[in-house]
Amino acid sequence: MPFPDYVLQAEPWNKGKLIGQKLPLKQEHIWAIRVRLEMADKLRDLALFNLALDSKLRGCDLVGLLIRDIARGTEVKSRAQVIQKKTKRPVVFEITRKTREALSEWMVKRQLNSLDFLFPSRSNKGHHITTRHYGRIVHNWVSSIGLDTTAYGTHSMRRTKASIIYKQTKNLRAVQILLGHSSLESTVRYLGVEVDDALELAANIEI
Repeated sequence: MPFPDYVLQAEPWNKGKLIGQKLPLKQEHIWAIRVRLEMADKLRDLALFNLALDSKLRGCDLVGLLIRDIARGTEVKSRAQVIQKKTKRPVVFEITRKTREALSEWMVKRQLNSLDFLFPSRSNKGHHITTRHYGRIVHNWVSSIGLDTTAYGTHSMRRTKASIIYKQTKNLRAVQILLGHSSLESTVRYLGVEVDDALELAANIEI
């Protein structure tokens, strides 16, 4: 029995798409995006970008943050702790000076109080921006500096600082804690460190 024409003509779901883990940003990418956001005076995006890097949170946890999660009154904390929605496990993250400054400016501009969402929706009062909206924002960030948008996504933001920390320290246990993973094996798979380390070793050996 012949297949219908629409079955024969259907394109693979992954045609034109990059399959696999999204790439982390490099230092030069971080600087380039940050400069563009600062020059454009995009306070919300600058605060979101900096906090996404510092917190290493999944998108659902990042967009759902309340002001009280990261600040005491009007003062932004240097460290914060949240319960991850996916694992129900607590994770602690640092908030660096640049991020605290961006968050403070954003909070003042929007006149946000402790029970408000840190990144409120502009179209749906009383709600935070959606993970899909966050994904579009990340898409715009990487596109603005000429990166392949199929290679990067919201998980790029989660992986970036963790990858940099690992490359500089090789301390998997520290990265595991920062990402809130339950096991080292999860961290190894998430960062792809075995593959990266193997390739790095191979590149340094000539035969």
